[in-house]
Amino acid sequence: MRLKKIIISSFLVGGLVLGTGVATTQAFDFGNIFGQVLKVGGISFLVDRFANPLNSAINSLYGQRGLGTSYATKVVPVISFGDGSYVGAVQVVGPQAQVDKTKAVLQVGGNFSDSRFRIKGLIPINAKRITNISRVQGVGVSAQIDVRI
Repeated sequence: MRLKKIIISSFLVGGLVLGTGVATTQAFDFGNIFGQVLKVGGISFLVDRFANPLNSAINSLYGQRGLGTSYATKVVPVISFGDGSYVGAVQVVGPQAQVDKTKAVLQVGGNFSDSRFRIKGLIPINAKRITNISRVQGVGVSAQIDVRI
């Protein structure tokens, strides 16, 4: 049922984008826009649905290599600073109380030294949106999760 709602929402957003963008854009790429909408919705769904199994899998992987931790861990979405969309997932690690406060990780990017270096900052935050956020102190990112789409 939830997947059905996500698909319907994606079609509605796609229709909204089409309705407002076709008149102003000469080279409109429906496939690209629709693909991006599905990708963002898909990532959001996957992170919400598989956060606990992903967290357990990462902890098992680290434990098998003698790299486990006694700190708390949790998988949360990565949110783009530019538009607030879900762009991936990470595992955060730290004291239980601080990990519990962490709802997402904010991705902030920029260039350094005439664009020869790209910087991507990952900041644990206390919300799943980019308004009224605070950094969660004492929490770090221990794993990045890529989704093949």
